[in-house]
Amino acid sequence: MSHSPKALLDSYDILPKKSLGQNFMHDPKALEKIVAAAEPQSSDTIVEIGAGTGALTELLASAANQIFSIEVDQRLRPLLEERFDDTANVYLVFKDILKTDAAALVGAEDYIVVANAPYYISSAILWHFLESRKPPRRMVMTMQYEVAERVVGVPGAMNLLSIAARFYGMPRIVSKFGPAVFWPRPNIDSAILRIDTHEARPAQVPSSELFFRVVKAGFSMKRKQLKNALSAGLRIKASATRDLLRAADIDPQRRAETLSLAEWARLTQTVAEATPCSDERLTPP
Repeated sequence: MSHSPKALLDSYDILPKKSLGQNFMHDPKALEKIVAAAEPQSSDTIVEIGAGTGALTELLASAANQIFSIEVDQRLRPLLEERFDDTANVYLVFKDILKTDAAALVGAEDYIVVANAPYYISSAILWHFLESRKPPRRMVMTMQYEVAERVVGVPGAMNLLSIAARFYGMPRIVSKFGPAVFWPRPNIDSAILRIDTHEARPAQVPSSELFFRVVKAGFSMKRKQLKNALSAGLRIKASATRDLLRAADIDPQRRAETLSLAEWARLTQTVAEATPCSDERLTPP
C-alpha cells in the first residue's frame, strides 16, 4: 500500500478537514529534518502531537525507545492502528493534546515533544507544555514561519510568546520550507522551531505566576507606553507605575516589546518587593 497521505486517506475514505487545519506532510527530506532536529536517542521517550497518517511516527519509532503518538481525529484510528499494529514501541492515543497531561501519560521523568500539528493551535500547544508541571526536555514543532519568527523575537520585537519561550527555554528556527512538502498545500511557508528547556531558569523571579502577570499587563495595551499599559493591566495608579519602573531602572516611556527577559525579571522583583505579602496589596487606581 502506498504511504502517500492522499493514497492512504483515499483508501479509508477520509478527506482532510479544514476545521482541523489538516495538511499532511509527505516530503521525506522534510520529515527527516524534523527527526534530526529532535535528536532522539535510543533510550528516549517521545510525545508526538498530530500523528496524521503516521509518516513521522514511523521515523520516530525507528530512532527512539517509545513513542506516544497523540491524534485528535478519530477517523484516523483504523488507518493508524493498522499501520502500527506490529510496532511494539508506538502507543496511539486518541485525545485532544490540550486536555492531556503528557507527563502523566508517558510516566517518564524526561521526554521530548515533536509536533506536526495544525498551525492554528501552535501557540496553545507551546503554552500547554512550557507551563506544564513537568515540561519536556526539548520541543520540536512545525509551525507557520511567521509565528516561529515571533517566538524567537529579540528585544525590539518581543511579544508574550517569545518572553515565555525564553523564560522556559532557548528557542531557535532550525529549518524553513515551502508549501510543497504538504498535501493539501497550504498558502504559507513553514518552519521547524526547536526549544531546549532550561534546567535552571535564567531569570530569577519570586514566582512564575507574578512574572507572567506583570508581562501580560505590559503587553495588554499594544503600542502604549509601559507606564500606561502596566497601570491598566495591574490596576495601579499611574504614579505608582512610574515609581516601579524607575526603581527597576526602566524608562516608563518604553514599550513592552523593547524589554529583555532580564528587564522583565527585574521589574517583577521590584513589584514583589513593593508588595511583599500579597499581590492584593497593589494600590488600585
